[in-house]
Amino acid sequence: MAEDIAVTRFREYLRIKTVQPNPDYEGCVKFLFGLADELGIERKRYECVAGRPFVVMTIPGEEPDLTSILLYSHTDVVPVFPEHWKYDPFSAHKDEKGDIYARGAQDMKCVGSQYFEAIRRHFLHGKKQFRRTVHIVWGPDEEIGGTNGMEKFIETDEFKALNVGFALDEGLASESEIYKVYYAERCPWWIRVTFPGQPGHGSKFIEDTAAEKMQSFINNALTFRAEQKSLLQSDSSKTLGDVTSLNLTIVRGGVQTNVLPEKFECEFDIRVPPTVDYVQFEAMLNDWAKTAGKGTKIEYTQKAMIKNMTPTVMSDPFWAAFEGTLVSEGCEFTKEIFTGATDSRFLRSKGLRSIGFSPMKNTPSLLHDHNEYLNEKVFLRGVEIYEKLIENLASVPKE
Repeated sequence: MAEDIAVTRFREYLRIKTVQPNPDYEGCVKFLFGLADELGIERKRYECVAGRPFVVMTIPGEEPDLTSILLYSHTDVVPVFPEHWKYDPFSAHKDEKGDIYARGAQDMKCVGSQYFEAIRRHFLHGKKQFRRTVHIVWGPDEEIGGTNGMEKFIETDEFKALNVGFALDEGLASESEIYKVYYAERCPWWIRVTFPGQPGHGSKFIEDTAAEKMQSFINNALTFRAEQKSLLQSDSSKTLGDVTSLNLTIVRGGVQTNVLPEKFECEFDIRVPPTVDYVQFEAMLNDWAKTAGKGTKIEYTQKAMIKNMTPTVMSDPFWAAFEGTLVSEGCEFTKEIFTGATDSRFLRSKGLRSIGFSPMKNTPSLLHDHNEYLNEKVFLRGVEIYEKLIENLASVPKE
């Protein structure tokens, strides 16, 4: 049986090595422009930072004054360790079960492909226009924080001209029958803590050492971590996105075994839900530093403080269209706060509605993992769901 063109194009997209830290963005733009040209869709390239292109495909609406629907995906993928893969991670190998192995199969070239292939099906059925304008936007550098990507693009006149009313972005695969839908996400607080201390010979009991200060701070941090973990495990109604995660990820210091260092540094990856009081949380961190001892200093390498959450009530017309579509398609789903950080945080920071949704169920979550794959039947079911979602979201009357 011939392979569905949606799967063929998806596999072609997966073969483009948009892998950090040196993504082939030029090859990607060429491919995406080719897709748009297949269907005669208007396409443009924008760069906020040289070599970091956005591709915007636009299907003008019947009522262009209405706000638009944004179908967003990022084009870059994380690095691979090929020796741990069954197949070349950029070959898009499809096995006898229909599992397609490639970096980006789940995160998130699948979703960008599903948007586009849903539009292709609308066009094949003779529908070339929706009530609202639809923009398919492909962005760079999400996997390294979006600093040269969506964070800058959202401030441009070009983005503002898109007149976005509602956006879709990435979610996560579900290992069960129940899809996951994300209406908010935890904010990354990445901190670097410096602990100065008295240097000296390793044979002495020197006072005011960097190690003692570091131990104090780490003890408080890991106690808090254990409390949050217990909170999650003791309440079945909570998901990871409802609690604050904290992990010690880097420790630096020391010059020689018999020399006490003049300082240690630690870095922590903290993810804070939008339901937390950020002022109180920062005060707690500062108290840990004060307790640790004189000179202990906290620096923030990332500190998002976004409280905005997308409405998930039926009185919101876009949510009503989204939920109504999933219900009509027989899709069970849960509503959650996303555990990590996506480019949706930049949209929500401007008060825009954005929902994270990757229609992959009965699929192990393998983003950033070895042997990332997606089954072609799961992929094609996602295309079907997006056909209905795009139609219904773009048909929402004036708010």
